[in-house]
Order: sequence, then C-alpha cells, then structure tokens
Amino acid sequence: MIGSLNHIAIAVPNLVEAMAKYSGPLGAKVGIPQDLVEHGVTVVFINLPNTKIELISPHGDNSPILSFLKKNPNGGIHHICYEVDCINDAISKLTKDGATILGDGLPKIGAHGNPVIFLHPKDFNGTLIELEEVKG
Repeated sequence: MIGSLNHIAIAVPNLVEAMAKYSGPLGAKVGIPQDLVEHGVTVVFINLPNTKIELISPHGDNSPILSFLKKNPNGGIHHICYEVDCINDAISKLTKDGATILGDGLPKIGAHGNPVIFLHPKDFNGTLIELEEVKG
C-alpha cells in the first residue's frame, strides 16, 4: 500500500536557527516557512535529490509539537511520511486491520495541499507515521 518516502520530519525548538544550520554548514536549499494553523505547526521543506526533510516547529499554544519538544528540548525526528495513491482506501484498510488513526480519523490537508492522516506510534513500532495522498 505505501509508496515512496515523502519526507522525514524533524521537530525543532527554533525554526530560524534550524534553517540556518541546514542552509549553512549542510549547504542545503531551504524553502520558505508555512504556517499550518489547523495542524498547529510551522513547517519548512528542504528538498534533497531523493526525498525531503520537513523542519517543524510549534505554531500556537495548542501545538502537538510542544509536548514533543518538552520531552526532547533539542528537537529530533518526529515522524516519517509515506505516499499513498488514495488516502480513503488507506484509511479503510488500516482501520479494518486494527490500526489507530489519530485525531478524528478523517484526512486533513497537509503542507503540500494533499490529504494526510497520522497513524498512532503504538501500532508501528513506536514510529509516528504520516500518510499523504499523492497522485502519480
């Protein structure tokens, strides 16, 4: 069901500093930050030849990233995102197989303008997984 790796998300306490580290010492081309109010985060993508890195920081007082950063004050890998052809088919299969979809179980629009869902880490070896519908 899952396709290509879309991105690896790294939660950071200071987005500006993290962007400078990636653009400076690592020499990466860093995108423009986007506020995703519905998700409670600000994100910026770094495009690599074979995937993307998503730097994420809290946006607002109810950001889900705040609790992550409280446990990991320096930041760290937050989730991995895989592509799927049809998010609704993925939801049907996953719920039938007993996986837990976070939130209300319905897709939301992600940073790329595509539907996304998140899967509970307890069902996937402690890894928070995002699925993003990407039409090939």
